[in-house]
Amino acid sequence: MYPFGSEEMEVKARAPGKIILAGEHAVVHGSTAVAAAIDLYTYVTLRLPLQSDENNDRLTIQLKDLSLEFSWSVSRLKEVFPSVSSNSSPSTPASCSGEALKSIAVLVEEQNIPEEKIWLTSGISTFLWLYTNILGFSPATVIITTELPYGSGLGSSAAFCVALSAALIASSISDKTRSDGWTCLDETNLELLNKWAFEGEKIIHGKPSGIDNTVSAYGNMIKFCSGEITRLHSNMPLRMLITNTKVGRNTKALVSGVSERTVRHPDAMKSVFSAVDSISKELASIIQSKDEISVAEKEESIKELMEINQGLLQSMGVSHSSIDTVIRTTLKHKLTSKLTGAGGGGCVLTLLPTGTVVDKVVEELESIGFQCFTASIGGSGAEICF
Repeated sequence: MYPFGSEEMEVKARAPGKIILAGEHAVVHGSTAVAAAIDLYTYVTLRLPLQSDENNDRLTIQLKDLSLEFSWSVSRLKEVFPSVSSNSSPSTPASCSGEALKSIAVLVEEQNIPEEKIWLTSGISTFLWLYTNILGFSPATVIITTELPYGSGLGSSAAFCVALSAALIASSISDKTRSDGWTCLDETNLELLNKWAFEGEKIIHGKPSGIDNTVSAYGNMIKFCSGEITRLHSNMPLRMLITNTKVGRNTKALVSGVSERTVRHPDAMKSVFSAVDSISKELASIIQSKDEISVAEKEESIKELMEINQGLLQSMGVSHSSIDTVIRTTLKHKLTSKLTGAGGGGCVLTLLPTGTVVDKVVEELESIGFQCFTASIGGSGAEICF
């Protein structure tokens, strides 16, 4: 939007985080997994000056939640990235080469990121790659805020990549009709921003599966098996309590731990993965079902599947004492929980059947030192606002 007399154009975008409802870890071994968007978002505001002004020739990113700001002059970006503007095309998502990553590293190092925030390096690198490839060397201010905790398995990096790509792509849409609320992008632009976001995720994670960015871009739910992603449409409302144990985990170590166990006990683990596959498929079927089964019956089935899935995750060796504490605490309130994502800490999902009052269980979990969110499952994906 550009109000009367304004000297800048403003585009806002938001993208949701995600949870894995079923199938984590087993998905690496060929099983099906089901992931869903949650109504906790990362927001990106892009402000582009309408006239070139030599006093305003900087690209600035503000991370509001962390009270941090990083800024580069356009001339410095051109100096370090001589080939970007000539080779890149916003409509052709490109992977960041090792050479480009080295150039970006130089720009990031110049910012002197505080030692305790060094994990931001890959996110800032992703920002520079996506921005310069989609918008070239235009000066701008980009403001990031998020409702998602960092590094807890709720897809915060994918939500950042998706929201940023959405804002950058939306800024070049010719029809910028001012809207009162959030609007979806068309299918072509959604596909494009999802591809760009995946390139961003590669910079952050190396070899991402594509699950997180796809859920964040398209919303609702997806089924994922052996590299193939199928979009699902939920036909029932689902609410979850998400508890962040705040226990950091090493995803690579947890994944390799499951693989080592599989080498030692191939037949037993094959049965575990097969059971998880059945759970994911049954869960997807219940959520999409248009049958006349009551919501209460569907919730009861989901509750049992979550319970079985958690038992299987424990048998893979990826649970943790903090996860067990959440499960015991919620069980006292007759609620069922399972870990989501890598395990070893991170976040735990608790199904909230229709009419559940969460105040007491949240109070108890927070008194232990955990962080709680209630979220609706399977909502909208990336959206923009002019």
